[in-house]
Amino acid sequence: MNCAWKELLSVLPSWLSREVDIRSRDTLQELRLRIGLPPQLICASGTLWLERKIVQEDLLFCVNTASRYSPWAAQSMAQGYITAPGGHRLGLCGEAIIHEAHMTGIRSVRSLCIRVARDFPGISKTYSLLTGSILIIGPPGSGKTTLLRDLIRQISQKQTVAVVDERRELFPEGLWTGSGSLDILTGCPKTAGIDIMLRTMGPETIALDEISAASDCDALYQAGWCGVRLIATAHAASLSDLCRRPLYKPLLANGLFEHILTLNKDKTILEERMEQ
Repeated sequence: MNCAWKELLSVLPSWLSREVDIRSRDTLQELRLRIGLPPQLICASGTLWLERKIVQEDLLFCVNTASRYSPWAAQSMAQGYITAPGGHRLGLCGEAIIHEAHMTGIRSVRSLCIRVARDFPGISKTYSLLTGSILIIGPPGSGKTTLLRDLIRQISQKQTVAVVDERRELFPEGLWTGSGSLDILTGCPKTAGIDIMLRTMGPETIALDEISAASDCDALYQAGWCGVRLIATAHAASLSDLCRRPLYKPLLANGLFEHILTLNKDKTILEERMEQ
């Protein structure tokens, strides 16, 4: 298991950094910070609560340090998150700024959910032997991105893989990419990124995280029918849940993905082959 632990600690106020390091170095999965309440540490072994209460300055420190005041961070904040160094994601909640019926940012952050990015090299070895396109599904926090990342590394040993890493979480700066044939486009919207990779990099496989919009699906259709293998993730608790969602129905009905990997809460993985 690998984790950019120092990068995670660097975005926390010093008092909180020390406590988190002592209590949960190897087990922390999520850190939840809410103004007026003690920090909540969600670990593999259970939940811990610290004693000192969070204040506004603590949250501002986290947001400013994680974002490094970058234009990309400002753009992603409009979607309710920041990707910190090391691939750790800060989910933001507070007073939304609305312009023309769209959220453009958060004026006053009241709580944070920090997801710890951990890397498990080799966990996808069995599934890397599958042929055809693969869709990884599971509920939030089930490990879809972790499995996808390792699957990309494994497949890149045999095929040229182009990664559209819109949220900078798959292969953030400093994270080991492996030694395969791998090209990574970061910070680019999926629709434009898939088109760029098709036209310029000649991939055998295109990989991306979190299909969440109709435009993502349209771009996947374009790539899939061009003879390119696809590896992607989507939010769904099961294949039946996926089939009920209008956004994903065409992906399944048209046979775009041959294999569905479902990540369960007990960390098991169910492999299902789609009928063509």
